[in-house]
Amino acid sequence: MTRLILASASPQRRILLEGLGISFEVVTSEGIDESTFPQRDPVERSQSLARLKAEDVASRRKDAWVVGCDTLVVSADGEIFEKPEDEKQACYQISAQSGRTSIVHSGLCLISPTGKTFEGISSSEVRFKKLSAEEIDWWIGKRLWEGRSGSFQIDGLGQLMIEEIKGDWTSIVGFPVFLFGEMSREAGVSFL
Repeated sequence: MTRLILASASPQRRILLEGLGISFEVVTSEGIDESTFPQRDPVERSQSLARLKAEDVASRRKDAWVVGCDTLVVSADGEIFEKPEDEKQACYQISAQSGRTSIVHSGLCLISPTGKTFEGISSSEVRFKKLSAEEIDWWIGKRLWEGRSGSFQIDGLGQLMIEEIKGDWTSIVGFPVFLFGEMSREAGVSFL
């Protein structure tokens, strides 16, 4: 049986993989401080961080395939919105996205047990409804922004803030399922 390791502690990524009926193990990457990562181009940043996470776990687990992922949000003004540090930052990010369209980039990196690397990026658009001050306060109070790039989620209650999406919904959640399937085919491996 082909072994797969998800190099992420994200419960959303785990749920998406479980939904495919794939057997996998979770091993989180260690020592990668995203806040100090120098790459500022959002596509390259997302892809590079996905690769670093996968490489870190693959270096410790050479007996399995490893998939790493990184998701970040770019506001309509071109500002990168990663995971907020506190309520103030979350409020700023949500307010800046209100009534506007953000781009979500999810980088994916799949590493074989022999060290061969397969990479890809999935980018999607998220248009927020115009949010009132009360709606923003409600969202901040729910604390569902914690650990979320852009301070929002596209699943669960977060759907109440989203007017429209263009692209892959699973990519916005944080694990681009279609891209994962394409990369697996390219790698000649089946996890199903």
